[in-house]
Amino acid sequence: MALAVRVVYCCGAGGYKSKYLQLKKKLEDEFPGRLDICGEGTPQATGFFEVMVAGKLIHSKKKGDGYVDTESKFLKLVAAIKAALAQG
Repeated sequence: MALAVRVVYCCGAGGYKSKYLQLKKKLEDEFPGRLDICGEGTPQATGFFEVMVAGKLIHSKKKGDGYVDTESKFLKLVAAIKAALAQG
């Protein structure tokens, strides 16, 4: 069974859909066939780029994490995903 990863991103002016798609591809490359990645764009400008793994908020632009734009931020997600996969 695939692990649920949900990304809520801003779809307002400018939007972050391209950032979501980049992250989705990177995670799929890291965990081929093991994740169910779902993206949800907000209908208005929110500034959101929130990443949840198995229902737990792991990364939040609104709380100061910014985008997943560095290797350390990506590795934080990888670690959370590995831990969730290990728990089954």
